[in-house]
Amino acid sequence: MDSKNEIIETNKSLDMLIADSIELIQYARQITAKQVNLVQLMTYYSLGKWIVEEQQEGKERAKYGKQVLKKLSESLTKEFGRGFSETNLEYARKFYFTYADRISQTVFEEFAVKKSQTVFEELDKEQPFLVSWSHYLQLMRIENADERKFYEIESAKSGWGIRTLQRQYNSSLYERLALSRDKDEVMRLAKEGNVITKPQDIVKQPTVLEFLGLDEKAKYVESDLETAIINKLQKFLLELGKGYLFEARQKRFTFKEDSFYVDLVFYNRLLRCYVLIDLKIDKLTHQDLGQMLMYVHYYDRYEKLPEENPTVGILLCKEKDDALVEITLPDDANIYASEYQLYLPDKQELQKKLKEWIEEGTDL
Repeated sequence: MDSKNEIIETNKSLDMLIADSIELIQYARQITAKQVNLVQLMTYYSLGKWIVEEQQEGKERAKYGKQVLKKLSESLTKEFGRGFSETNLEYARKFYFTYADRISQTVFEEFAVKKSQTVFEELDKEQPFLVSWSHYLQLMRIENADERKFYEIESAKSGWGIRTLQRQYNSSLYERLALSRDKDEVMRLAKEGNVITKPQDIVKQPTVLEFLGLDEKAKYVESDLETAIINKLQKFLLELGKGYLFEARQKRFTFKEDSFYVDLVFYNRLLRCYVLIDLKIDKLTHQDLGQMLMYVHYYDRYEKLPEENPTVGILLCKEKDDALVEITLPDDANIYASEYQLYLPDKQELQKKLKEWIEEGTDL
């Protein structure tokens, strides 16, 4: 082998060494982070369980609950420093109360009493906790168990950070998705999160655009709304949900020498279809619905590939009339109207509406 070939082989070997080393360290860091998070969660869970058992061992001892937390906090802080304030121990207690059924007594004893290393194999199989302690501090504020589970699943599946979780909760994502579904699928939200399998799964009632920074009372035209969305496209994609890819704004197509423009064109890779969005700053009309129907038909006939699914049309409007939508559109139309809001919705009002619908079967 000549020197030139030796250099080439050496470079290949070095490149492979570098690539393998980077991959190994990334893997090690992921495993370490996962393990550290699990240890932290199990530690707080175990402390919470012990605190509850100590405080509930007879009525007399229960009177001294605050003193238990205070004394334990002082001892742990003296031994380990920060991280074991009375507030954190109260969170640990609440964490156990909220998620007591996640850990069996056997697994608890293996971790907290026997301190066995093999317990992590069992925990890795069961995956009782999906997100970080910081996430659970937010989740524990949610009273409704189904809603809490939904946000936990979505945080894990979508990789939400704490700020994203807070925004999605404050925007009442759970209620808005639930109000767009039938009752069986509301229960599915709590068990599986937002699973995208059909066009209805990407519709929210209402769509919340508070991040655009537009004043609800100010005068603006549709082009202002469109420009604001493009300027905050990343946040708009988050509001739209999973699987969206942006393709174009004011997408032009020509039919029989007439030109038409779709405000926003997306592709949803989960549904494998185009999603056309038209913006309406006033009350939705039957002309708006007819126009979107034409857009959808055009895309189905001239743009989509044979292996792709039918195009979906969404009209984001200031005000909609469900009866008008129903009487204007064919039963099989993949077109949906969603009212948009430039402010965060009233969560209590949405919760009340959802509860009435589930319990009494009232129309939406």
